Amino acid sequence: MRSTRWRTIRALVGYPSVTASVADMPRSTTVTIAADMVAGVLEVGVEVGAAVAVGDEVALLESMKMEIPVIADVSGVVTAIKVATGDVVQEGDVLVELRPA
Repeated sequence: MRSTRWRTIRALVGYPSVTASVADMPRSTTVTIAADMVAGVLEVGVEVGAAVAVGDEVALLESMKMEIPVIADVSGVVTAIKVATGDVVQEGDVLVELRPA
């Protein structure tokens, strides 16, 4: 895991209330983790089927020569990876989709 000394981008949850409990979400709910700014993808740190816990780094972005870790705010299983190393993402682009655990 890389250093988190730079500003951390928090994962955006594709659910009406970020404060809602994962237990309250329907099983069919997909949680998305999205880019918070325009950046290049340096590394995708998960694979489809991998279990992710709150606080795990799922990707590493680079913007203005700073490395920016993307951290999961919910636990779950990775169902899709929407980017690859070297891609340039825009604000709001989905990086990873999770099924809540």
